Order: sequence, then structure tokens, then C-alpha cells
Amino acid sequence: MIHMDKNESPLQPLSRSTLHELLDQCAYHLYPDEAYERFKQAYAYYYGDLSEHQICIGNGSDDLIQKLMLTMPKGPCLTLHPDFFMYQDYARQVQRPIAYVEAREDLTFVIEDIIDRIHEVRPSFFIFSNPHNPTGHRFNEKEVAQILETVTEYGGYLVVDEAYVEFSKPLQMKTDNHLLRMRTLSKAFAIAGLRLGILIGTPSTIEIVKQIEHPYPMSGFTLAVGRHLFAHPTKTNAFIQQQRTLSERLKSILDTYATPWMTVYPSETNFVLTRGEAALDLGNYVKARGFLPRFYNNETEQPMGDCVRYSIITEEDLTTFESLVKEWSEQYALSN
Repeated sequence: MIHMDKNESPLQPLSRSTLHELLDQCAYHLYPDEAYERFKQAYAYYYGDLSEHQICIGNGSDDLIQKLMLTMPKGPCLTLHPDFFMYQDYARQVQRPIAYVEAREDLTFVIEDIIDRIHEVRPSFFIFSNPHNPTGHRFNEKEVAQILETVTEYGGYLVVDEAYVEFSKPLQMKTDNHLLRMRTLSKAFAIAGLRLGILIGTPSTIEIVKQIEHPYPMSGFTLAVGRHLFAHPTKTNAFIQQQRTLSERLKSILDTYATPWMTVYPSETNFVLTRGEAALDLGNYVKARGFLPRFYNNETEQPMGDCVRYSIITEEDLTTFESLVKEWSEQYALSN
């Protein structure tokens, strides 16, 4: 079964020989004190507009979400619905109250609805993904600035989860003591199995999050792999571009053959969301032929019950997938 259900990369950024070299260089008999600093320096240098004091790293973004639930000021967390399900899970685990901005019937969010809900809830922090998971929509700078300004009125914080930012473009916003940006190396950088997440903010705000921190949450090898990626920007950028190309082809396939029969959402991520009765039909059609997209539970994952999401796969697999989608489209047209 070819998985299109987890928003993972189908590619590997480093060769086996490079990984072996990094492992040989890794002093795994020692605690990785210096590895943390070297990684943060490489990350800050790669992006150019950061200092290492603005960065907190964790064992994947999940680790950072849990820390936020524990360290942000007392009060409710606010998020979008639907959005990344782990916000809700970690709020429940630490008994943090959580409230939602509900999507409209077409799964879009209107900035006025978000602002009104902030005034109602007065959250200690508002967290949401941008580009948005699961729709692929990107909120622009003006919208995010409005959200930040409104949250700050109540002394709250805004956390923007930018897991898919490499498939879109980063927000052009000034640093702010009430703004945190969360990123991951699981998507475009394709080391999901090594677990490495990054939180970016002002030094004073990062210190708040670091109130709860294990001495060594990351392995020295994970940090060495991450540092290698950022220390070789030309190769890393070319690798990311490969995945952007796959993403564009996936969008093109679904736009061409599926749009007449279902809603295909515009996406600035490595996945595409489809919706409608025909979307479920197509999803089951490709699943029966070896491609597994992401289905949603009609009872527990509303309003996503009639949605199917597809994430990128290899160029070769996309060719087969395209043939299947085209074949389905021709058959569906004859029967409808």
C-alpha cells in the first residue's frame, strides 16, 4: 500500500553514506551539550534573520505543543476547528481548557469570526496551523497581525504552527513578545523519524517555554543530521524544491480530473484536500488499487466526514496515481 495519508515526504534528504559519516562523527558516549548550540547556530544562520537565543528545540513539534500547554499563562487555549488534532489532545492531557473557532460550512475561516471568538474566550494563547491543516489555506500577514493584536489585548499569546511553511512562504512579520512560531523538520526536511521541532520567539518568551525542559530531549545524532541539513543550504533547498514539484503535480492531477465532480481545495502544503460524495468514491477507488489517502471518521471527525486528503508521493507513484484518477473520472462521468 502506498501511503498518502500522513503528510510525510516520500523522499530521503541524505544518502546512507552521509548518515554513516554523521554517525561516525557523533560522540554518542557523551551528553550532547555542544550539539544543541551547534544546531541552533546552523538553524539561525540558514534563515538569516534569527539568533540562537530566539530558538527552542523539542522532540518533534508534539513535544513543543505539550510544553506550551504547560507553560503558557493560566486560562483557555483557543484554536480552529478543524485543525491539527494534537492541540486538543495535549490540552486534554494537561487539563487545559480549550475553545474553538468553528469553520464555516465550506471549511473556510473568516477573520471576523476569529476576532469575535477571541473577544468571547479571552484565551491565554491562540494556536493554529498556517498553512492550515487540513485545508491547505494560508492566512496572510494582515489577518495574522489582526489576530495577534486582538490576543495581546487580553495579555495572551499567538502561536503560529508553520509545519508546512516551506511549501508556501513565511509570514513577513516583526518579532513580538506575544508571537511564537513553531516549525518542524518532519515535512519538507523529511526527517520525521528523527523527531525535531523548533519554536521561534523573542528570547524572553522562549525562556517562558523553557521553564519545563528535559536536560537532553534530543539525541546527538538527530541534532547532527539537522545541523548538516542547514549547513548545506544549496543541497537542502534543492531537495525541498523536489517536494514542491511533487506537490504541484499532485494538485494538477486532482484539479484536472477530480474538480468537475468534487471540491478540490487550493493548497500551499504537501497535501490536497477533497470533499463531497464523489471525493469518497474516488478515495475508495484508489485505495482498492493500492493508494491509501486520509479518510475522516463520519462520527468523530466532523465536519470532515465527507473529506479525503492526499499527500505527496514519488514521481513514479504519481504517474500511476494520475492514471487511476483519470480512469475513475472517465467511469464516474459515464455513471452520473
